[in-house]
Amino acid sequence: MRFILSLFLVFSLFSSAQNNYPQDYFSSPLDIPLILSGTFAELRSNHFHSGMDIKTQQRTGLKVRASASGFVSRIKVSHYGYGKALYITHPNGYTTVYAHLQKFSPDIEAYVKKQQYEKESYEIELFPKAEDLIVLRDGLIAYSGNSGGSGGPHLHFEIRDKQERPMNPMLFGMDIKDTSNPIIKSIYAYPLDRNSFINNSNTKQKLRLTPLNNGDYNVENIKALGNIGFAISTFDRQDLAANSNGVYNIQTFINGKRNFEIDFKRFSFDETKHINQLIDYEHFITKKQRVQKLFKKNNPLSLFNSVLNDGVIKIEDSTYSVYKIKVSDFKNNEAWVTIHIKGTNRSITQPAQEKVTPYYIKANQTINLKTENVVVDFYKDTFYDDFYIDFEVKNDTLKLHKDVKATKKNFNITYDVSKYSNADKSKLYIARLVGYKNSPSYTYTKRKDNLLIGRSKKLGTYALAMDTIKPKISSVNFKSKQWLSKYRYLKIKIDDEGSGISNYRATINGKWILMEYDYKKNTLIYDFNDSKITSTKNNLKVIVTDNVGNNSTFETLFYRK
Repeated sequence: MRFILSLFLVFSLFSSAQNNYPQDYFSSPLDIPLILSGTFAELRSNHFHSGMDIKTQQRTGLKVRASASGFVSRIKVSHYGYGKALYITHPNGYTTVYAHLQKFSPDIEAYVKKQQYEKESYEIELFPKAEDLIVLRDGLIAYSGNSGGSGGPHLHFEIRDKQERPMNPMLFGMDIKDTSNPIIKSIYAYPLDRNSFINNSNTKQKLRLTPLNNGDYNVENIKALGNIGFAISTFDRQDLAANSNGVYNIQTFINGKRNFEIDFKRFSFDETKHINQLIDYEHFITKKQRVQKLFKKNNPLSLFNSVLNDGVIKIEDSTYSVYKIKVSDFKNNEAWVTIHIKGTNRSITQPAQEKVTPYYIKANQTINLKTENVVVDFYKDTFYDDFYIDFEVKNDTLKLHKDVKATKKNFNITYDVSKYSNADKSKLYIARLVGYKNSPSYTYTKRKDNLLIGRSKKLGTYALAMDTIKPKISSVNFKSKQWLSKYRYLKIKIDDEGSGISNYRATINGKWILMEYDYKKNTLIYDFNDSKITSTKNNLKVIVTDNVGNNSTFETLFYRK
C-alpha cells in the first residue's frame, strides 16, 4: 500500500514538469525492435485503429513488458475483438493497453483463472483494485499472441488519456524509422449537388494521377462549376516493413488558403463509427477500396481541424483555381497533390441518376416500413443523409436497399412467424444474405411470442432461415479411453453449419473446466496445468449450443496419472 501511495503522490510533480506528451515516460512493451504492421487511427472496417500493431517476428510467446509503472486496472478475456487484453493505469493519468495476448504473467494468470473458475466462464471482464496487481516499468506482464480477432501474431498496444480516448503512441516518443513519403493511390472529385458538375458530369469522377520524380503528384486539369469536393486513397510505409499503413495528417489548400485538415492524433470510441461517413462508403462496399473524403459532410468527428465551408470548394464561372493536398506521416515526410480547376458554365451532359421509390428516409426522423409480416424500424439519426430506399418483401425475403449507405446505429427488423408451426418457429432466425451465393449469415435475433426481432447496422437482403442441424464435436489430439499422462493440452474441435455457435460448456467428472475457444480454428483447448484433474479415470463431457438452441453432447473417457 505504501508503494501505491508514493506512486500516485508523484502525479502532481509529473503534471507540473511534463509537456503535453511526456517523451521518456513510456518504454517499448517488447524487447525487439519496433516494427509496425498497423498504425494509429488508420482506416479499418467500421472503426479507426486505436493503437499500433507491433510485429512479433511471426511468433507468439514473446515477453510483453509494462511500458511504465502502475497497476492493472482492467483485464478482459473474450473470444473475439482484443482476445486477451490487459489495461494498466499509470500515475500520470494515462492508461496503456496490451491486446491479442497469448497468456498473462504467472501472477496475473493465476488471478484471472481463479475468477474464471469461480464464474465458470472463459469470457470475463475484471477490474482489480489498485493494490491487487502492481506492476513496475519493464516488468513482465504477459506473452504476445494471436487471440481474439487478430489476423496474425502481433501485439496491439495503446496509450489512452484520462477520458479513455486512444492517442497516437508516437506522440510519446515511440520511435518508428520512416524516411519515405506517403503514397497516393487515387484521387476522386465529387459534384456535391445537382447544380454542380465536373468535366460536364454530375457524377463522381476518378482523376488521372501522375507521380513526379520528387514524390509529389499532379492531377489532370479539370473543368467544374458549383460546389465540389475531393477524396483520396493514400497510405504510408515505414522503412522496415512493407505494410500499407495509415497516414498522420491530411491538409488541403485552395489558392494558397487552407480549407481542410484532418489530424489522426486522438479520437474517442464513441465517434469511431463515423469512419463510414468519412470514407466513400458505397465505393468501399463496391470496389473494396477506402477513399477518404476531404470535405466534412454531416460528420461530427473530432479529428477535423481548420475546416472552412466544410472543406467544400465553390467554383464560379470564368475562374481559375489551384487545389493542393498535403499528406504527411508522423515523421513529417510529405506528398503533395496539385489539381488545376477551370470554372466554366457549360451544361451537364451526364446528370446523376437517382432512383425514386415510394419510401423516403429522412435522417432526422423515425421511420417505420411495414408489410403484412415484416416491419423495419429506423430510429432518428440512423442515417447521415436523406434518400429514397428500396423496400420489398417476397416469400419472407426482405430487400432492404443495397448496403451502400453508412449508418450510425442499429435498426430493427421484425418478422411475424405466426404462420409457422411451433417446432419450426424454434429453429428460425433472421439472416442477412451475403456473397454471390446469397449465403445466410446469422443476424442477432430475439424471440418474443410470434415475433422474431433482428438487429443490424447494414442494409441489404434479409430472409428467414431455418437451422435444424446440431453442432459437430470431435476430439483432436486424443482417442477414447487413451492415457494422457504426458499431455499438456486437451483439444476438441467444434463447428456449426447453420446459425453459428452460441455457447459451450465442458466438465470433467462433473466439474466445470476452463476451455479456451479459438474460433479461428474452431478449437476448444484445456490446459492440464490448471491442476483440476485428480482422478485416474476421467469422464469428459462437452455440450455445444448454436444460436437457435440446437445442442450436441460429446462424452468420452480418458486416463491420467
